[in-house]
Amino acid sequence: MLEDAARGSTLKIADTSGQDVELAPKSSRYRTLMVGIGFVVLLVMGWAIAPAVNRWATASVTVSMDRLRIATVTRADLVRDVSVEGRVIAAVSPTLYAPAQGTITLLVEAGASVKQGQPLARVDSPELTSQLRQAQGALERSAVQLQRQRIESRQQALEKRKEADLADVALVAAKREKRRADEANKVAVISVIDFEKAQDDLRNAELAYAHAVADADLFDERLAFELKASEIDLRGQELLVANLQRQVDALSIESPVNGIVGDLLVDQKAAVSRDTPVMAVVDLSRFEIDAQVPESYADDLGLGMQAEVLVGTERYAGQLVAVSPEIINNQVASRIRFVDNMPRNIRQNQRLTTRILIEEKPNVLTLQRGQFLESGAGRVAYVLDGNRQAIRKSIVVGARSLGAVEIQDGLVEGDRVVISSTDQFAGAEAVLITDQ
Repeated sequence: MLEDAARGSTLKIADTSGQDVELAPKSSRYRTLMVGIGFVVLLVMGWAIAPAVNRWATASVTVSMDRLRIATVTRADLVRDVSVEGRVIAAVSPTLYAPAQGTITLLVEAGASVKQGQPLARVDSPELTSQLRQAQGALERSAVQLQRQRIESRQQALEKRKEADLADVALVAAKREKRRADEANKVAVISVIDFEKAQDDLRNAELAYAHAVADADLFDERLAFELKASEIDLRGQELLVANLQRQVDALSIESPVNGIVGDLLVDQKAAVSRDTPVMAVVDLSRFEIDAQVPESYADDLGLGMQAEVLVGTERYAGQLVAVSPEIINNQVASRIRFVDNMPRNIRQNQRLTTRILIEEKPNVLTLQRGQFLESGAGRVAYVLDGNRQAIRKSIVVGARSLGAVEIQDGLVEGDRVVISSTDQFAGAEAVLITDQ
């Protein structure tokens, strides 16, 4: 029965035809709208990536930000200075010399504390002592001779005055005889010859008196001149004795300052010649800084410049008091003196850092110093713009300090500048800066 039923019926298989839906074709207006939206999306994407494309197109070099140092141009006071290492030396350290030839006797040892005026050594010079004694003897003889000359001069002057006085007496007698002859001649009781003789005697007496007075005056002048010459000789001998006495007194070498004795330059009881170095005395109360400044700053150094000496963590004011006129080993020797107070417990030859203030410029454009100055010879800098690019610019650099440099032209306040070495930029006009 089942077979008959199967034969009598037709076998049918189910498909998806019942699920299909016939759709109407889309209009052209919808298609145009979709194309327009796609075009706008493309424009937005192009506008967004245009700066990046422009940077890639204009920049020929790409550098990572991690490899760069950036600093900002600011306006501030620029202090131009130079920092050097100085050596502490005694401001007063005189060397004592032998004043004459002889045998030296040292009275102190090296390192001994001494006071000003204290004897340190003595030179025994028999030759100089003998010269002093001879000069003193000659001085005594000159003094005695001068005194004898003064007595003889007064005696001779008295003789001359006596002659003048006798001539005066003779003149008075001749005048009296002349008056008597005149009276006798009036009454004709005297001969003509006797009258004329009286006149001649008066004339002779007048001449004798005048000559006697003139001779006495001239003799006084000659005696005064001879006495003055003898006094000059005596003073010369006194000066010679004083000079020899000074040399003998100087045989005792005394300390010129308070301090300590440095190195002894001769041995005890050694024979020394004149001007032989004997010892040095160091005044420990006054120190200065002996600093060597690079020759690049030689033209800028000037006496009176302010300085700053670093002793530990404290700073002390100083002043540049000496600059060497010559350059040795590319350095200029200079001397710095403490101004107000001197640090305690410093030692000779101690090394200290010293800062010399060369120039101060207020309210100028400044930029932190970096290797870009050497890379661009101080004429080129790379400035960052808002598009992550470093643009090459020409600059003019002014004064330079240890930490900053003055910008005279080419940059403005707020510019962000690459201060590290720009050799890696290879002179490109624009450099792309990336994060990595």
